[in-house]
Amino acid sequence: MPTETPTPQNSGRKLLLDFGPLLVFFAVNLKWGILPATAVLVPASVVALVLSWKLEGKVSPIALYGTVALVVFGGLTLVLRDETFIKIKLTAIYVLFGGVLGVGLLLKKPLLRDLLGQSIRLDDEGWRRLTLRFTVFFFVLAGLNEVLRRVLSSDAWVTFKVFGVTGLTFLFTVFQAPLFSRHSLDETKT
Repeated sequence: MPTETPTPQNSGRKLLLDFGPLLVFFAVNLKWGILPATAVLVPASVVALVLSWKLEGKVSPIALYGTVALVVFGGLTLVLRDETFIKIKLTAIYVLFGGVLGVGLLLKKPLLRDLLGQSIRLDDEGWRRLTLRFTVFFFVLAGLNEVLRRVLSSDAWVTFKVFGVTGLTFLFTVFQAPLFSRHSLDETKT
């Protein structure tokens, strides 16, 4: 089966599937609050995951685990009518990701290579360093969420979740450019 060349249409579709449920969560929260927003986010995320699988033929493990965690924590939020659960979902998923990556490093298996190896080509040291950096980053995000979910209003926390985490992740990734440059496997090298 030939691999599909990324097109602007495919990129736009992927962005919509990845961020559409979050934007709907944000909009519904603004109008009706966090419980109705959670009630919309859970099925929207499941639909986005299924559509990704149908359209792309696969889903990333991160998207799958994130959606499962959302269904569990979002479900608890709705059943118990307690917004704490949707807020700690972010902490739980980042601790899980950081923990899995950290254990992989201890076992000398930089697991990011398995997740991103198709799109990024790095030497072994580059993968080790990138995995270590993401491990620390995930734990920092988990800690930051634990502080902010306690001190921010629900509306402010939703804004942090939707825009703050996305922005921090984008900036963190941009700051990895020197590592990518130093440890890239250039196909033109002999």
